[in-house]
Amino acid sequence: LALNPWDVVLCISGTIISCENAIVVVVIFYTPAFRAPMFLLIGSLATADLLAGVGLILHFAFVYFIPSEAVSLLTVGLLVTSFTASVCSLLTITIDRYLSLYNALTYYSERTVTRTYIMLILTWGASICYGLLPVMGWNCLKEPSACSIVKPLTKNHLLILSVSFLAVFAAMLQLYVQICRIVCRHAQQIAVQRHFLASSHYVTTRKGIATLAVILGTFASCWLPFAVYGLLGDYSSPALYTYATLLPATYNSMLNPVIYAFRNQEIQKVLWAVCCGCFSSALPFRSRSPSDV
Repeated sequence: LALNPWDVVLCISGTIISCENAIVVVVIFYTPAFRAPMFLLIGSLATADLLAGVGLILHFAFVYFIPSEAVSLLTVGLLVTSFTASVCSLLTITIDRYLSLYNALTYYSERTVTRTYIMLILTWGASICYGLLPVMGWNCLKEPSACSIVKPLTKNHLLILSVSFLAVFAAMLQLYVQICRIVCRHAQQIAVQRHFLASSHYVTTRKGIATLAVILGTFASCWLPFAVYGLLGDYSSPALYTYATLLPATYNSMLNPVIYAFRNQEIQKVLWAVCCGCFSSALPFRSRSPSDV
């Protein structure tokens, strides 16, 4: 096959994604202090994005060096599983943030740990089921006219994935609106109780809203183009449009470690300890609410 520049860019993106998220996975796995529910969810997100990066690299390698329909199905299945798990992990993090504010007094309890494991099981169970569909026979290898914009996924399969993404995005949007309301109400109550100036309340509220806007804006700008094009396009659509919408979707996995992991002060301390010994890894960690992550 002639080398496609778009595939090269996707492979490079996969390499960057794998390196970034491997750091997060290793830090969380080997740090005993990171066993709280919020870190488990961040670890789940990083694991999903790590698999997505590996899947992009394997897809490039198998397409150009070991072309095989069976291997192609396996790599596509891995990509579907990992990207689905990534999107679902973002939803579970959002749910956890909302519940940490709505049920602040009971958040640090065994019930929260149990709920976290249930969300992880559901996330990965659903993602694996989605990923197994092409491998189990739901593909368009024998019927090219049934293909979607992403071969060998069928149009119906991609339709389900796109609709599921839009449903996840709608749920995240609703939850973050509720989070924003709770944060604004709490900031106002604290300002009144401590006799802060109105400007202090305004700055705090604006900061929280800006953070939520960055999270939702990044997620939407990365995934919405591909989800919408997945609904509208079919096998006859130009491959250029597929690459142009799929590439930003992969960037979401590249940005997730920055937004959800590297901004966390506890993870920063461990990274500095590993890189240059600026902080002691034995330092006690301050318990933080998921809404601060």
